[in-house]
Amino acid sequence: MTIEEWLGEDNQLGIDIWSKKYCNEGESFDEWLTRISGQNEEVAEYIKEKKFLFGGRILSNRGLNKEGRKVTYSNCYVIDPPEDNIESIFDCAKKLARTYSYGGGCGVDISKLSPRGAKINNAAKETSGSVSFMELYSLVTALIGQNGRRGALMISIDSSHPDVEEFIDLKTDLDKVTKANISIRIHEDFMEAVKKNEDYRLYYKREVTGEVIEKWVNARELFHKIAETNWDYAEPGALFWDRISGWNLLSNTEEFSYAGVNPCAEEPLPAGGSCLLGSINLSAFVKDAFTEQSQFDFEGLKHCVEVSVGALNEVLEEGLPLHPLEEQRQSVRRWRQIGLGIMGLADCLIKLGLTYGEEDAVLMCDKFGFGMVDSVIAASANLAMEKGMFEACHVDEIMSTPYFKENTSEKTRELVRKYGLRNSQLLTIAPTGTLSTMLGISGGIEPVYANYYERKTESLHGTDVYYKVYTKIVEDYMKRFDLKTDTKLPDYFVTAMTLDYRQRIDMQAAWQKHIDASISSTVNVPNGFTVEETEGLYLYAYEKGLKGVTLFRDGCKRVGILNTHTQKENKKVSPGEGLKRGEILLVTDDVVGKKRKLVTGCGSLHCIALFDPHTGALLETYLSKGSTGGCNNFMVGLSRMISISARGGIDIETIVDQLNSSGSCPSYTARRVTRKDTSKGACCPMAVGNALMDMYNEMQEELAQKEEGSGGSAPKKVKKAPKPKAVPSASQIDRMYCPECGEPLIFEEGCNICKSCGWSKCH
Repeated sequence: MTIEEWLGEDNQLGIDIWSKKYCNEGESFDEWLTRISGQNEEVAEYIKEKKFLFGGRILSNRGLNKEGRKVTYSNCYVIDPPEDNIESIFDCAKKLARTYSYGGGCGVDISKLSPRGAKINNAAKETSGSVSFMELYSLVTALIGQNGRRGALMISIDSSHPDVEEFIDLKTDLDKVTKANISIRIHEDFMEAVKKNEDYRLYYKREVTGEVIEKWVNARELFHKIAETNWDYAEPGALFWDRISGWNLLSNTEEFSYAGVNPCAEEPLPAGGSCLLGSINLSAFVKDAFTEQSQFDFEGLKHCVEVSVGALNEVLEEGLPLHPLEEQRQSVRRWRQIGLGIMGLADCLIKLGLTYGEEDAVLMCDKFGFGMVDSVIAASANLAMEKGMFEACHVDEIMSTPYFKENTSEKTRELVRKYGLRNSQLLTIAPTGTLSTMLGISGGIEPVYANYYERKTESLHGTDVYYKVYTKIVEDYMKRFDLKTDTKLPDYFVTAMTLDYRQRIDMQAAWQKHIDASISSTVNVPNGFTVEETEGLYLYAYEKGLKGVTLFRDGCKRVGILNTHTQKENKKVSPGEGLKRGEILLVTDDVVGKKRKLVTGCGSLHCIALFDPHTGALLETYLSKGSTGGCNNFMVGLSRMISISARGGIDIETIVDQLNSSGSCPSYTARRVTRKDTSKGACCPMAVGNALMDMYNEMQEELAQKEEGSGGSAPKKVKKAPKPKAVPSASQIDRMYCPECGEPLIFEEGCNICKSCGWSKCH
C-alpha cells in the first residue's frame, strides 16, 4: 500500500502532514507501518483501515532509538512539584529541560512554593513568591527545541494558595510567561463558597519555619475574576481537582496521588508520570452511513479496544528505557498509565443521522462511553492474566472505587477480581487535531468546526484567490446525494459556532462519566460572548461533573501573543466601502430577494433578505412572526437594525456573529426536545443569523454559476462582501496566523490548529 492509497490521492494535506511529521527520511508507507506497529499485523490492519492510530510521538518516534536517537514515545509528563527551596526550584527547571530535549511536554504544580512576602533567612529577607518562578520555567520551555517547535508546559496552582490572585493576573501581561498554559486547581469547598457567596480562606504554612500566611477573600468575587480573565485572555483554565482525584481507578489507593496535569490538561498524572496515547476512530464503525438503516458496530469497537490496549502496552514496555529521567522510568514501571481515546465522534453522529448536542446524541455518547470503558478494563484484566498486574495494583481498592462500580459489567468485574489490572489508568480523550486533519475526520469529541474552509491560491496575475474546501464528511454527503451547495445539508450538520454552548458541556459530561483520566475539549464562543456568560458556563461545567473546562472567545487578547502577522490587506468589495460616518446606502429596485420559513420555540418566523445583485452583499431584512405585539414587534425592530447595519457597511459575517452571541431560549430548547422540528440555532436571533448566512451562501453560488456561464476564458470566484474599512471586526484583526503557511488558525481541543497545512501548536 502507498500513502496515496491510504489517505486518498486527493488528500494532499494529509499526505503532506504524514511526510513532514511522521515519515522518517523517505521511508515508504509500508516501511513506516511496519515500524510503528512493531510488526504486529493486527495493529497494522486497524491502522490501514483507519480505525486506530497511535499518538503523534509514537507515530514519529517508535523504532528510531535503534538509530541512536534520544526520543520518547510519550506525549506528556508531569514533573515532581518543586519543594520550597531554591535547589528544588532549579532542579525542576533542569528536569523540564531534559524532558523537552526528548520531545515530551510537561506539567508542573507550584502550590508547594511559599507565597510572596513569606519570611526567609537570607539576603532577600522575604520570598518573591511562587508566581515569580513561572518566568524561569517559561524561559526553559522557550529555549529547548523540538524539531522546529518549543516544548509545551502547563503550570498549575491550588485555589487556596495565597498567591492565587497574582497567578490569575500574571498572564494579563502579554509579555510574561508566554510559553506556558496556566490552570487553577479548584476545590469543592471553594465552589460551595462561590454558590453561597461566602468568604474563602487562602492558606499556606511554611514547613521550614512554621510561619502561617493566610487571608480571606470573597469566593464569588475571586471566581468572577477567574472567569473575567479567561474571557479576556483565554486563561487560566479550571481544573475541578476533587473530581479529578475522586473519579478514577486509584481514588481509594492511599499511596497514590496526582501531582499535576499535562499541557492540554486531559492527563492528570503522578510525579514522574507519563502517558502513551492512541485513538479509535468511531466514524469507521458506522455501517450503512447516511441512511435510515445506519447502525454502529459495537462488537467491532470492542475488539478494536482489546487490540489497542495490547498495542499500547507493547509500546509501554518498549519505551521504558527511553524516558528522559530515572524517576519517570520508575513511575511508568510502577503505575503503567496508558491513554486510549477517540476521534471522529462528530462524523460518527452525522453518519448515524444524530445531531451533536441533542438528547439522542448525548444518550448515544453515554452508550459509546460505557462500551469503551467496560471493554478497556476487561482488556487490561486479560493482559494482567498473561503478564501480571501493575506493581501497585490492589484489587480490592480498585473495585471499591465509585468509578469502577459505575463503569463495569459483572463479567468484567469478575475478570478484575481474578486477575487484577495491567494498567492503573486507561482512558483519556486527548487532542487529535493533526491526526484527524491527516485522516480527514473530526477531532476528538469536538463538533465539526466548520462545514468548509477557505483556502488561498495565487492566480497567474499574482492576486490571492480563495476557494471553498469542504470538510470531508460534508464532501462525502454532498457527493452521495449529488448536492451542489452546502445550504442543502440536513439539520444535523451543526458546527462549533452554531451550537448552544451548554450542549458542548453536555456532550463532554456524557463522556466524562466513563473516562478515568480527563478530556481535552474547547468550548468555542463568539467575540460577543459576555463575562457573565463565561462565568455561567464555568458553573454549568462544574454542576455537570466535568473535571475541567476550557473556553476560547474569538478575538480575545490571548491571540496577540501568537499573531506574528500584520492584518492582511482586505481585497474584497463591500457595498458601502468608503462610506463616511452616518452615510447609508439606498436600496435599489434591482435587488435579489430570498426567503426562509423558520420554526422557532414559539412558532413560525418568516425571514426575507434582499441582496446586492452584483456582489451578493446583504442589504435589507424583513422578519415577521405572523402575529401582532410581543415578539413580532421585537422581530420588526431586529430586522430594521440588521438592515441599517448592512446598509451602513457592516458585512454579513459580523452581523451573524453578533446574532449568534444571543444565548439560548427556554422555549426553543423545550420545542427542540419534544417536537424536534426547530430550525438551526438556540434562539430566534441565532436562527435568523443561520438563515441569513444560508441565503447569502446561496446567493454567492448563483453569482459564481452566472459568471462561469458568461463565456469567460476562466471562471472567476465572485468575491464576498468583506469587513468594511470603517468597522473592522476584532475577530479579524486579532486573528492567529499559522507560522508555516500564514493562514488563520482555529482554537480546538485546547490547541491552535491550522486547517490549511496541518500545523498545530501541540503536536
